[in-house]
Amino acid sequence: MRLIALLTVLPAVSLGASVAMAAPQAGPPAKLTKAQAERIALKAAPGKVAEAEYEKENGAWRYSFDIRQGKRIHEIGVDPNTGKIIENSFEAAGDKD
Repeated sequence: MRLIALLTVLPAVSLGASVAMAAPQAGPPAKLTKAQAERIALKAAPGKVAEAEYEKENGAWRYSFDIRQGKRIHEIGVDPNTGKIIENSFEAAGDKD
């Protein structure tokens, strides 16, 4: 009976640990919401958002959006406080950030 209880609890503990490790870094509060920043990014680069994150890059926090436009990825960085576009570049479909 103890073995069954252990086998039931063990996967739940492992799942909890992996979820905790996968949680993104919160960062400082932003004046813009992710949805507001996404609208700004999609105005600059119409398409479908493939990936979005709030990240620290080169010492500054920003919203980053990878927007699929056909076979290419358009990366748009949005300042989380001003809404200014701080990156506007293209990646090949298989590239990693």
